[in-house]
Amino acid sequence: MIEVFNLLASYGFSGGGSFGNILAQWQAAGVFSYALPLLLIFALTFGLLTRVGLFTTKEGAENKPNKSINAIIALSVALMALQFDFVSVFFSEIFPRFGVALSIILVIIILGGLFMPTNNKAFTWVLILVVMVIIGIVVFQSFESAGYNFGSWWRNNDLIGWIVLVGLFIAVVAGGTTSAEKPETLLGKILKGE
Repeated sequence: MIEVFNLLASYGFSGGGSFGNILAQWQAAGVFSYALPLLLIFALTFGLLTRVGLFTTKEGAENKPNKSINAIIALSVALMALQFDFVSVFFSEIFPRFGVALSIILVIIILGGLFMPTNNKAFTWVLILVVMVIIGIVVFQSFESAGYNFGSWWRNNDLIGWIVLVGLFIAVVAGGTTSAEKPETLLGKILKGE
């Protein structure tokens, strides 16, 4: 019986099973370093070119985007972007940080939704400010880990941190509810059975 528990306990540490093996094989094959960045850059470039409508064809009375030219340009841009390892290294730095940032923002939204009044504008502004700070931290740390140190200025300057903290404090204190009735939190509504 103990052997079964040891097997189950070591299962997650020894590679994560078949799904972990698949991810390791994809990583060894270059899916995360080349294939996914290629698809992402291609899709973004193709979408932008199609949206802007720089290259169009005349069909009847209206101009439609020339998708073949847009696809050739988007594929060329994506392949040239992957010529050196800069894009792969940068993507491998920014997307894990982006996932962590999204989970932090999600927890803030959940806790704020439970404990803050449902019609509180101050919470919305504080959330926007916190999201902008988190995005800035993710971008600057990703650039630093990729070799660019222009993002280190904000760490050395304590004034910016104090301005953000004072701004948060003012937003929370000055913000109020939009209606004259007593603010109601989501948790209060749940406890009342509403």
